[in-house]
Amino acid sequence: MTRLKCVRQEKGLTRTELARRSGVALSFIHSIESGHKSPTVRTLEKLAAALGVRVSDLLEEGEAQPEARTG
Repeated sequence: MTRLKCVRQEKGLTRTELARRSGVALSFIHSIESGHKSPTVRTLEKLAAALGVRVSDLLEEGEAQPEARTG
């Protein structure tokens, strides 16, 4: 389950309601949640705003972390 789906469900929203609030196509939200497509930063911003969360809250754990450098 993606973070988007988890957050959306925690907020008690359907995909249809999230699409309406965010202006992101319902079919694209479905594709993101099912892991078939990756959203752009702008799409993440729209979804986060509609959900009342930060963009970082929609990223899978570790996605926002830069790679550790050795040396």
